Amino acid sequence: MDIKYYTCGGRMLISLKERKEAFLAQADQEYASGFSGEIFALTEMEPAKSRRSFCVSSPSQLFLGEETLELLLVKAGEARIPDWLERAIRERRVFSLNTSWRGWQKILQEKPAGIKKTLSLAGLGDVGGILCSGLRLLGSDSISKIKIFDMDINKLVRWELECNSILPPENNLGYPEIVRTTADDIFNCDVFVFCVSVGVPSVGKEETDVRLAQLKGNSEIISHYARLARAAGFKGLFAVVSDPVDMLCSAAFLASNRNESGELDFLGLAPEQIKGYGLGVMYARAAYYSRDLGRSENFLEEGRAFGPHGQGLIIADSIRGYDENASSYLTSKAAASNLEVRSAGFKPYIAPALSSGSLSILATIRGGWHYSTNFIGGVYMGSRNRELDSGIEFETYDMPPQLYKKLEETYNYLRDYI
Repeated sequence: MDIKYYTCGGRMLISLKERKEAFLAQADQEYASGFSGEIFALTEMEPAKSRRSFCVSSPSQLFLGEETLELLLVKAGEARIPDWLERAIRERRVFSLNTSWRGWQKILQEKPAGIKKTLSLAGLGDVGGILCSGLRLLGSDSISKIKIFDMDINKLVRWELECNSILPPENNLGYPEIVRTTADDIFNCDVFVFCVSVGVPSVGKEETDVRLAQLKGNSEIISHYARLARAAGFKGLFAVVSDPVDMLCSAAFLASNRNESGELDFLGLAPEQIKGYGLGVMYARAAYYSRDLGRSENFLEEGRAFGPHGQGLIIADSIRGYDENASSYLTSKAAASNLEVRSAGFKPYIAPALSSGSLSILATIRGGWHYSTNFIGGVYMGSRNRELDSGIEFETYDMPPQLYKKLEETYNYLRDYI
């Protein structure tokens, strides 16, 4: 592998082709072998179907020609690379940087945000209010302030008062302050959380998939916020909690990257900035039902969830000893669990707001493994991953063919909605 070496602002760049940019200084392998900082592997992939940057977690991801669902697979027989570079990959110091994205060089100047984040939350309905409460209770180590926004002033008054009144009896332990914000200031934050929902069927009025019933109305609203993010030059995380999560992530990505003429110019949100949060509760639901099979402890260790929060969901009972029948049972039970809550006369929003929302968003901020929907080859697909300084790292698997086939079917199903 004939690698070219460059430096820029204390960071090293590697490429398979010669680079002519004036801001890059040439280096050599001797310099590279002793380098201990961040390394950027430069690639060229179609922006509509590839991320701007991500964490390189194996040599097979070093100089990708395209992104596919195979990013979730362990690759055997990987190309031989220098030992120092393999060590840097193990230490998660290597970024893949797609130079087909306009303004890609700006990544080289970006610095990681502080430990505590400022978070903006739009939409204080059933999910948004519970999610905000969870962040207030659990986010003292990760969140400095939560800015809330809703078109209904009464909801703002209610949740500002209620959440700021959540305190333990002795001290507040640095609980994040809840403050009202405006549409003009909402993207002055590190994390934006979209919880706005319209057209949610009332209990007993479900005539179709409840999540898909919200697609049209929520797509229009999230597109508006995505354009606001573009106008603000937003650099943080755009977290989507409203249903249908996966389709709304795609809507936000496309809306933010269109100019006033409706043409894609890729000057908005990078695809990896947008993450969807709906899969966490499906994993949690499956863990609950795994008790029926006497496998709860095993599932918590080896069980996995993939795909959307709804049709196309895939639960694997074990990523090490996959059982088709057990997995199908857990998938069907988890997928139908929201309807089971509705049959009892209630909207199923508490567990989604906490498992998919508060807990998963906090895990993201802390760099922990969690379930969320991320961009893979032009499709937003849910899987287990974590957010590192070098970008998103997907958990990879040596999975059986029948399980991977299911993932492909879901991937193609989601692609048809773009």
